Amino acid sequence: MKALLDFLPILLFFGAYKLYGIYPATGVLMAATAAQMAIIYAIDKKLTTMHKATLALILVFGTLTLVLQDERFIKWKPTALYAAMALALAVALWAYRKNFLKIMLGSQLNLPEPVWHRLTVAWVLYCLFMATLNGYVAAFWSTDAWMDSSCGATCSRSPSSSARASTWRAT
Repeated sequence: MKALLDFLPILLFFGAYKLYGIYPATGVLMAATAAQMAIIYAIDKKLTTMHKATLALILVFGTLTLVLQDERFIKWKPTALYAAMALALAVALWAYRKNFLKIMLGSQLNLPEPVWHRLTVAWVLYCLFMATLNGYVAAFWSTDAWMDSSCGATCSRSPSSSARASTWRAT
């Protein structure tokens, strides 16, 4: 059920895009994400920093897309999100000597400290790669091609699946 809730706004966004185009799809994404966050808050009684950042970016970039009628803003949202994630993880790890992944997932995973470090570095590299990839595709490919590549990237390389894979490889 949680996986469906995680992917529902993205699935609705892609469906609305295929049926109605980028601007209605952007509105659907904004509304679905707001509803998703409300449901998560009702269940968990809190939103994580990642939830808040995702909601803020979708609302800001979505609003810019709709108000300015410029699809580039919604296409660059994943780049901004991945870059922010990489920056936050890297600064926390190397400047403040804090491991955000361990802080967030430590109660669920019992891993040795070196593995937490490698996992965080892997996430930083993954996020930088995805930010770069999305930035390139958003800048140089058509919106249809961006949507097709974004769906593949979202569905096959979600952060939760990469965390499971990285944890499995790291142990």
